[in-house]
Amino acid sequence: MAGSASTPASLIELTVSCRNLRDTDVFSKSDPICIVHYQPFGATQWTEYKRTECIDNTLNPNFATKIFITCHFEERQHLKFMLYDIDSDSHDLEDHDFLGEYECTLGELVSCSKVERPLLENGISGRNGTIIIVAEELSSCKEELVIQFVGRRLENTSWFWSLHPFLEFYKSNEDNSYTLVYRTDKVRNTRDPVWREFSVPLRTFCSGDYDRNIRVICKSFKMNGSHRTIGEFYTTVNKLKSGPGVNNKYLVIKEKRKRMKGNSYKNSGEVMVNKAQIRQVYSFIDYLKGGMELNAFIGIDFTASNGNPQSPQSLHYMNPGRPNQYVKAITAVGEIIEDYDTDKYFPVLGFGARLPPDHTKVSHEFFVNGDESNPFCYKVAGVVEAYYTCLNRVQLYGPTNFAPIINHVARFAAAHRSGDKYFILLIITDGIISDMPQTKEAIVDAAVLPLSIIIVGVGDAEFDSMEELDGDVVRVSSNGRYAARDIVQFVPFRDFIKAATEWLPYT
Repeated sequence: MAGSASTPASLIELTVSCRNLRDTDVFSKSDPICIVHYQPFGATQWTEYKRTECIDNTLNPNFATKIFITCHFEERQHLKFMLYDIDSDSHDLEDHDFLGEYECTLGELVSCSKVERPLLENGISGRNGTIIIVAEELSSCKEELVIQFVGRRLENTSWFWSLHPFLEFYKSNEDNSYTLVYRTDKVRNTRDPVWREFSVPLRTFCSGDYDRNIRVICKSFKMNGSHRTIGEFYTTVNKLKSGPGVNNKYLVIKEKRKRMKGNSYKNSGEVMVNKAQIRQVYSFIDYLKGGMELNAFIGIDFTASNGNPQSPQSLHYMNPGRPNQYVKAITAVGEIIEDYDTDKYFPVLGFGARLPPDHTKVSHEFFVNGDESNPFCYKVAGVVEAYYTCLNRVQLYGPTNFAPIINHVARFAAAHRSGDKYFILLIITDGIISDMPQTKEAIVDAAVLPLSIIIVGVGDAEFDSMEELDGDVVRVSSNGRYAARDIVQFVPFRDFIKAATEWLPYT
């Protein structure tokens, strides 16, 4: 349920950390992750909303992933924070050890600004540790900081271990505490690291206040989670934005070592800004207002795993009096995209079927209306009509390969890197994917293009492989290359239908 135009609403940023979590691992410490659930307005069931990153080997995690929620003051917005020890790559929470949970409302968090509460298990606190949640209303700042740091002569006080330096950035709060806002990757085996360039929204990094104090802690990564502090320094965005130079050359100081060594202690190395700029971040609506055209492609899964279209159990069941799962998904999601598509003409691709006339050739990239010279379907109604006609022409087969149609759309997107057009690929599938390595490679390649991919899973199958492609928690990678951005959004259609009539928080 969304608030009306006259109803006050604010965007809230939640930062989560925990202390003294239970250790459920035998030979190491727990690898915690926080799963945030919300309870839609008027509903009794919990729905997963956001996952933080997983932090290895620690009982005192400070999660860098932020939780953004729009606060509607006229509603009680119920939240649940669940902690798990991640033991494998499985997306299913039942495969991991439960560490505890905390329930509250968003209003409680906003009114307190910072809460520290015991984690419960079956309603009992026990020895599950505590959760700390900091809530802050975000500014309307639409800028981001793009920056790169380098280190020089960082001090290694260990005779046995090499340095693997990384940086953590904390913004100051009104109560003189600090909140983690960003963590860089580690650079292995060096005292002179060159960290990768990164970008971070200024509304998160400094709450839009360029003079807000930023604490930077330089640490050396250790596998057991007990990362060693090399030293720290303080700065502001106003200083950082000036770029390389004497004003952005920082001495890394470790106060404990300074007290021990007295006047003989100079520093524990230097960290410098290698490049920096502030750039405007434009919203999707900004681009549309600026004349950008939106072009949508639709991909439909015609593999045999969907079942025989003549069978009532099939996801492709051809019943004139009742739309099947694919028609429902095409209609529900397609009508949303149709509102934004510039010309309302959709190229519709099919994959995983044997084609006429002899039905001996399996294709993973064919036009559903059968017309290669004019593959467009007008509006969603035209897509549904072409889909039904195609079901009567092709033979469902397999396997389920996504890469060909992703690469197909990517070729169009590559011709419009200037930003005059943006492309959306909607893939509707039963979720049993066969070419995961090739699909990941296609996604990594497409991540630098003006392209986004929406995958809608139909049916009641488990969609673990689809969740793997959705880079909300772990960015998709292929052969050591990571996607430049998260371009894939996956949603089971059963959740989409449920959410369509319920209150949704900010995403």
